[in-house]
Amino acid sequence: MDRYQQQIALELEFWKLEVMKKPSLMGNIATKVQGKINSYIPQKVHNAITATIKQMIKAVLFGSEITSSDIPPAEMSLIHREALVKAKIDSYCKTGAAEGGITGAGGFLMSMADFPILIAIKMKLLYEIAALYGFNTSDFRERLYILHIFQLAFSSKKGGQKILSQMKNWDEKLILLPESGDQFDWQTFQQEYRDYIDLAKLAQLLPVVGAAVGAVANYQLIKKLGKTAMMSYRMRILEYDELIR
Repeated sequence: MDRYQQQIALELEFWKLEVMKKPSLMGNIATKVQGKINSYIPQKVHNAITATIKQMIKAVLFGSEITSSDIPPAEMSLIHREALVKAKIDSYCKTGAAEGGITGAGGFLMSMADFPILIAIKMKLLYEIAALYGFNTSDFRERLYILHIFQLAFSSKKGGQKILSQMKNWDEKLILLPESGDQFDWQTFQQEYRDYIDLAKLAQLLPVVGAAVGAVANYQLIKKLGKTAMMSYRMRILEYDELIR
């Protein structure tokens, strides 16, 4: 393991500790309040939201229209790959902030339109990051890993800890992975994602401040997703290095 790998291995361990840390008191309160609110929403509404998000994510994630523009040569070093990844994340953060500012300034209907646009931006970023790390996103199992990254970034503490445990030793589990997205728990996925986004972006629907909130919220959400993706691929790369030794 070279010096750079030692550095990122240390960063990875600190990140894992943060993910596995017990939820804070305020985090528990927010989760309980959100759960109470959700209990008042009719099940048919939940079902409709689940179906909408499921189709939206499946169309973006499993459709053939997403391609990776940057595929570095196989011999490129990890430090150079990660420099490109960081630049890509920064670019997408700025794109998301601009989009959030525009839709936030457009009022309630425009802000609602921001949700599917933001998902598309996030998924495109994950495809780009996967390719920069050298993973083939035409393989369904790699797309499934992308979906786990997305879920890990936008889940509750408890949900994130469960997802992280599922992602460990991923390459050893490849043969056991499902062959389609129909076996995925879409109900839990949409609930976790919607709850997280609700708390982060609710103020975007307000007049006057909506543009500023939309820009900042999108920037921070994409930044968090980018960091989660980097750590997730670092985990796979370091695990693989250990496996082949």
